[in-house]
Amino acid sequence: MLNTQALTSTDVALRAENLNVYYGSTLAVRNVDLHIPRNEIIAFIGPSGCGKSTVLRCFNRMNDLIASCRVEGKITFHGSDIYAKQVDAVELRRRIGMVFQKPNPFPKSIYENVAWGARINGYQGDMDELVETSLRKAAVWDEVKDKLKQSGLSLSGGQQQRLCIARTIAIQPDVILMDEPCSALDPISTIKIEETMQQLKQDYTIIVVTHNMQQASRVSDRTAFYNAEATDKGGKVGYLVEYDHTEVMFNNPREQFTRDYVSGRFG
Repeated sequence: MLNTQALTSTDVALRAENLNVYYGSTLAVRNVDLHIPRNEIIAFIGPSGCGKSTVLRCFNRMNDLIASCRVEGKITFHGSDIYAKQVDAVELRRRIGMVFQKPNPFPKSIYENVAWGARINGYQGDMDELVETSLRKAAVWDEVKDKLKQSGLSLSGGQQQRLCIARTIAIQPDVILMDEPCSALDPISTIKIEETMQQLKQDYTIIVVTHNMQQASRVSDRTAFYNAEATDKGGKVGYLVEYDHTEVMFNNPREQFTRDYVSGRFG
């Protein structure tokens, strides 16, 4: 595991301590401990069913929406426990936004896709400026600036995903979670999303789940490798194998499981 002693509390956006996630009585993810530094891109990698997306959704309490899901342990956001009783989960999700695997623009205009979330959150500034700034940060402004009244559903898949990123940016989060944001996109659109991520980390902390090893090595500052092992009941439980700077993870990992996975021997 990565030595975190050199990082101060102000350097860390999110921290998970002894995180366990259950679906009903079934343990799905066990004993995850990791920190997420500010203004970095963190990649979660690992085979299917190892808990990457489950852990990701814990960071903005999306798992609360699954009735059978139960989270144990502690997750702090800038030092505050996000599962404390007084925490407003809706406000938490504004500050920790999420971009999903499949682009999901609203059936509204491109402009309203970006403005809607900000409006319902009480934004009082110049909405035109916010929409333009958000679309620019998502690297899609030049492609849509002359058709803002057209439906967001009229855009290509890659443009729709960048529109969804702009929609997330518009509510002014601190952290952006991305759950396989490029898995449904062509290579050119994927490159644009990756370039956008590199620009966004100047202002945001990003956690991305990806099955693409090349993508993880290209875009991330640190990489967390998850694996899963069989249980006595015939299921699988995910766990964090190793977490370190991406260069270390892909060139000189500590664990044999990590070496085997990043070299393509399994997964």
